[in-house]
Amino acid sequence: MSNISDLLFEKKECSKIFLKVSEIAEKLKTPVYLVGGSVRDLLMHKKSFKDIDLMVENDSKEFSYALAKSLKVKKIIPFDKFHTYKIPYTDMEIEVAAARKETYNFNSRKPNTVVLTTVEDDLSRRDFRLNAIAISLMKDNFGELYDPLNGIKDLEKKILITPKDPDTTFSDDPLRMLRAIRFATTLDFSIDEKIKESIKRQSERIKIISFERITAEIIKILSSKKPSKGFYLLKETDLLQYVFPELNVMSGVDIVNGHSHKDVFIHTLEVVDNAAKLTDKMKIRFAALVHDIAKPPTKKYYKNKGWTFHGHEEIGRRMIVNVAKRMKISSELRDYLMILTKLHLRPIALAKTNITDKAVRRVMYEAGEYIDDLMILCRADVTTKNKKKIQKYMGNFERVEMLMSDVKL
Repeated sequence: MSNISDLLFEKKECSKIFLKVSEIAEKLKTPVYLVGGSVRDLLMHKKSFKDIDLMVENDSKEFSYALAKSLKVKKIIPFDKFHTYKIPYTDMEIEVAAARKETYNFNSRKPNTVVLTTVEDDLSRRDFRLNAIAISLMKDNFGELYDPLNGIKDLEKKILITPKDPDTTFSDDPLRMLRAIRFATTLDFSIDEKIKESIKRQSERIKIISFERITAEIIKILSSKKPSKGFYLLKETDLLQYVFPELNVMSGVDIVNGHSHKDVFIHTLEVVDNAAKLTDKMKIRFAALVHDIAKPPTKKYYKNKGWTFHGHEEIGRRMIVNVAKRMKISSELRDYLMILTKLHLRPIALAKTNITDKAVRRVMYEAGEYIDDLMILCRADVTTKNKKKIQKYMGNFERVEMLMSDVKL
């Protein structure tokens, strides 16, 4: 068993906490381990972590209050039923939980019964083997790795595998299906084929998960370096139809009289990836995801014109009201998405015509404080592979932006 105490002390913001944990563990004679995402991030040499997850093999309540007192934290958030306690500390959250086994009701992801157990049993109940690695924080073996399920091998191979049969893992907590997609996207890992097959079999069970949780996972996928990976996986595993049906129906190409249209799903994900290259702002990436949301219901074929999507920007604006309500997103984000969806074709139209100050002023007025974000979205919306066309479009956008800088509202 290897020792990584040096890695623990590299995290200056956390080393003080680890030492206090070690002192309390010795005083209370309680085995304690660093577990979960904290260990994964440490082994992947992430710069910092937002949370510290601790597991104790005895009374987690006593340990939590002792640690809070040592850190001079007055308020603890208790979850007594689950033997779990959260300690808000500076800009991070410390979670202390007892080693436990759980059973679940079929229609809930919350444990039905919780039984205290050993570190081995606790690790085996976790979502993925790469999250089932523990590091001892006890004085006599501080920094020793405990990896009974070969999670380190999975980290090295960059693959997600469940500790138990995936059908059991996902039946217990269907949110883990979304977490699999999110981890594969944010970490750029592959997913074991058995896991994909299990998710497809159980995809409908995601419906028991609250949309607040689902939206949180989607936002994490959007915040990744290449969000399209996550949405392709959601489609492949049949989850997309339940978590974002408006995106699901974008997929596919219709052909009439030999005339086909662009696959809107593929185009949308190209726009999202382009947006991810241009900005870290999640709001713009979300706008890229929904900007063509009304293309499926507005799609029509005309013999002399071919395929059209007339009015998709305005109908899309209206559709976002229901999407926002279902996904429990804030009214501020909803209004932002509505504005960018409604206006996403306007700068392109301006670039194609003899631009008047009045037309520029109108777009600037309607976009308001989001005008710069709108222009980023428009740039991301250029998905052609033709270099000459790209150069032409970008030149046009620069011309529009120059006019905007000269025009006063």
